[in-house]
Amino acid sequence: MKEQIETLIKLQKIEAEAGSVKTVIEKVPEKLQALDTRLREFEQAMAAESSLLDEMNKNYRLYESDVKENRSQIEKSKGKLASAESNKVYQAALKEIEESEAKTSHLEDDMLEYLDSIDQAGKHIVAKKDEYSQLKAELERKRMAINQEAGRAGKRLAKLDAERQVVSKKIDPGLMKKLTKLKGIIRGSVIAPVKDAICQGCNMNIPRQMYNDLQRLDSLKFCPHCDRMIYYMKDEG
Repeated sequence: MKEQIETLIKLQKIEAEAGSVKTVIEKVPEKLQALDTRLREFEQAMAAESSLLDEMNKNYRLYESDVKENRSQIEKSKGKLASAESNKVYQAALKEIEESEAKTSHLEDDMLEYLDSIDQAGKHIVAKKDEYSQLKAELERKRMAINQEAGRAGKRLAKLDAERQVVSKKIDPGLMKKLTKLKGIIRGSVIAPVKDAICQGCNMNIPRQMYNDLQRLDSLKFCPHCDRMIYYMKDEG
């Protein structure tokens, strides 16, 4: 029975490690998706900034069109001024020129501010493109590392599965049946050591006689509290 208990413990260790390795493999798609999301969000932010810059350039062209129209109006008003046959017409043309020149001056001031904003936005986008290239390279390195980790995990899992098959064959079929049943009932480990008469699976005291029987390592016992298979763990202290 001692050998069977040791084999059960070994099997549980193999299965526990296999579970951890499976978790690593299962998280691979999530990790890769997170990288894709990060890159996509950066691309969307860049697209939004580029769209904003396009809008600013569009508005600047509208300013240019307004300035061109005002200057054309000024030339027409100057024509009226030159051919004015009365003081009233002359004053009206003069007023048109002053108003058009004031509008043009205001528009040109706005255009200067826009040019500065456009210049800053353009520089920022250039910097963002450089940052994007660096980010893309960084995420590609991480992607490769994740895939490599997944590859190693896959190989380790295959090795553990092979070990599990070998070890399982050494366990009595009846005992394996009980083990399988416990796995369907108990979460986590189904085999727990007992130290100083305390089950390490549920931290409850077991009967003294059961504890004494465990120390002989000649029979399989179950914790009366959590139903786990239990075995004696010698206090090395």
